[in-house]
Amino acid sequence: MTNTAAKPSTKPTTPTPSQRAWLARGLDQAGGKLPLFDLNGRKVSPRTVRTCMDHGWVAPWFMNPTKPDWIVCRLTDQGRKLAETT
Repeated sequence: MTNTAAKPSTKPTTPTPSQRAWLARGLDQAGGKLPLFDLNGRKVSPRTVRTCMDHGWVAPWFMNPTKPDWIVCRLTDQGRKLAETT
């Protein structure tokens, strides 16, 4: 007999330090817009962006026509609350 019980989720329910730092950068931007680049000028990891989207902390804001693979996001209410607790 095969065990079909659901495995508990291993996804963290709180942001990692790098995710939290990225979320916090949207607090002082118009509409909660999040930067595409970190403080050192490197592109924010697409994994960071996707994970934050999956958790509902950010939402896509608009598509960048010149760079369609870059996702411009804004903070959600939930993301804003998390960022404010840093």
